[in-house]
Amino acid sequence: MSIQSPIIGYTLGDQAGIGPEIICKALAALPGHIRCKPMGASIDCTPGRPTRDTALAALEHLERAAEALRSGEIDAVVTSPICKEAMHKVGFHYPGQTEFFADRMGVKDVVMCLTGKHLTVALCTTHVALCDVPRLLTPPQIANTAATLAAFLRGTGIARPRIALAGLNPHNGENGAFGQEESLFIAPALELLRMQDTQAEYTGPCVPDCVYREAAAGQYDGVVAPYHDQALIPLKLLDFDNAVNATLGMPRLRVSPDHGTAFNIAGRGIASASSTIRAFELAWRSALHA
Repeated sequence: MSIQSPIIGYTLGDQAGIGPEIICKALAALPGHIRCKPMGASIDCTPGRPTRDTALAALEHLERAAEALRSGEIDAVVTSPICKEAMHKVGFHYPGQTEFFADRMGVKDVVMCLTGKHLTVALCTTHVALCDVPRLLTPPQIANTAATLAAFLRGTGIARPRIALAGLNPHNGENGAFGQEESLFIAPALELLRMQDTQAEYTGPCVPDCVYREAAAGQYDGVVAPYHDQALIPLKLLDFDNAVNATLGMPRLRVSPDHGTAFNIAGRGIASASSTIRAFELAWRSALHA
């Protein structure tokens, strides 16, 4: 069922960073039909100098946003960058905002997705040590990540998404010479997907040093990556100024610009709002077709 006039909430993040600036620029640039609602107030602070107060305000905005999402007061939320180091000191015990919203929304299996003009990627594992990745991969978990990505892409207007499942090891493991994860986890996940979801086209395991180039050239609509940096290095190379971070798998969408607080340029009026504008547009479009 479509929502005729979605309301998009937004947070200011750590207000010593560029959050207030990019939100202000984005709101000024958005068309009038996109209705937006703040999830907290502005505070007095010095640009570039995060404090306990700016971290507490950021946490308050997040709690308010989660409450508004749960109640249906807003239909999606755009969150601004936070300083995780400062947040951890005031009781924010999560690796990032993705995990925070999953907990607050009572959802176990959320998917971190990054989408830009050239690439859309979904991560099987997020903020974990690289040595822990192989033991965290399972066929059902990989299949869930891919199916969730496919559902998201259908919601953006792609009727039959083409999804590539990237391999973990160099050269896809060279038939076991460099690792077994492709045959043990990724190929079985592909079989699950082909049985369970006929509304998307799944391919894999795909050689990881080629698949992102192929996706950027239009061969795939999205790529499922086994670990964080495999996906984010090509994404930030191609889409640094326009990529959006989306938390998939929740009843309502949370999105954010895919960059940090940029304390070094805060208060100078030079921060780009292009990623934030795309975040608002994606939040509105997804809520409209929810």
